Amino acid sequence: MFSSPQAPLGPHHQEEPVSYPQVLTPEERLADAKKQLSLPRIVVICGSTRFMTEMTEADLRETKAGKIVVKPGCDMKSPHELWSDPVEAEALKVRLDDLHRAKIRLADEVLVVGDYIGDSTRAEIAYARSLGKPVRFTHPEVTPDA
Repeated sequence: MFSSPQAPLGPHHQEEPVSYPQVLTPEERLADAKKQLSLPRIVVICGSTRFMTEMTEADLRETKAGKIVVKPGCDMKSPHELWSDPVEAEALKVRLDDLHRAKIRLADEVLVVGDYIGDSTRAEIAYARSLGKPVRFTHPEVTPDA
């Protein structure tokens, strides 16, 4: 015999606690997706573009260590037709800074390359740390208090 859902409950009945699925932050969902996909750790390379040669070397070493590497894709300190117009160059710089912050959000860790840390790199380090990302340095003696 089945009881209807409106049937009165007995005097000793206790309702089971209802558990709701925990709402994950976008960062937690990303970490979970990377884990489910069995992705290797992702490292983003930061630093002044004056160290592009060192960034390429760091890319090689991190890749050899089995990591996915993302790094700056444009060296605006070197002449190129894509940023020869000063107005376009300034707009591109803003977009590239936004893009690099997205790379930091995507990454599991940050590697700062070079023996000099300017304002942009200092801001990237502070941003990465605000997200809880571990930050490593090729030249630990220049570690900022960011």
